[in-house]
Amino acid sequence: MRRSGDSGQAFPVYIAVIAGLLFLAFAYYLVGQAALTRSSAQTAADAAALAAAQDAREQLHEGWIEVILDPGQWDRFLQGVAYTEASACRQAAEFAARNEAALTGDQCMPLATGEHGFKVTVSTTGRESHHATASAEAVLEPRCTFDAPKPTQGPSGPTPGPTPTSPDEDGGEPVVGLVCDGEPWVIDPDSSILPGAADLFRVRLSD
Repeated sequence: MRRSGDSGQAFPVYIAVIAGLLFLAFAYYLVGQAALTRSSAQTAADAAALAAAQDAREQLHEGWIEVILDPGQWDRFLQGVAYTEASACRQAAEFAARNEAALTGDQCMPLATGEHGFKVTVSTTGRESHHATASAEAVLEPRCTFDAPKPTQGPSGPTPGPTPTSPDEDGGEPVVGLVCDGEPWVIDPDSSILPGAADLFRVRLSD
């Protein structure tokens, strides 16, 4: 009789222990799901911000190629100011959607730090019951400088430098003075070797 009583008293304890373990397992599951959702949101934000900056970089490179024979127009492209923000932000929205997220809040904005680039804010759109929001900043860093050659001083005054060639004209004098990451480039109209978009700008996530 005493053993039967001990077994009866121990049964509720077993039930309480099992219930506690199940509760802990469920709590860990919820914490894990929340961490996974936050991670997914940050991944989507990072991808969207990088996509915006990379689109701006491609725009700048294409615009620079169009005026390659007119060095007087280079600065606005090499300094990272001649691109369309709306196009870059459309790329941000597309890459956010690929990662089950959508632009939200301030969505896609140019950096307010004086640097070139974008800040993107997204919210997850997956099937999970809890959604997460995250932001990321991508910086567009110019890698090149351009110093146009100065006219040389001759005995009878300055010798005029080469006249910029119109983009519609064939040929033309090679253009010197472009330096990218310490490497000088000679832009020769008769050569097909030109700096690529990655040579002109570095794209990275902000620290």
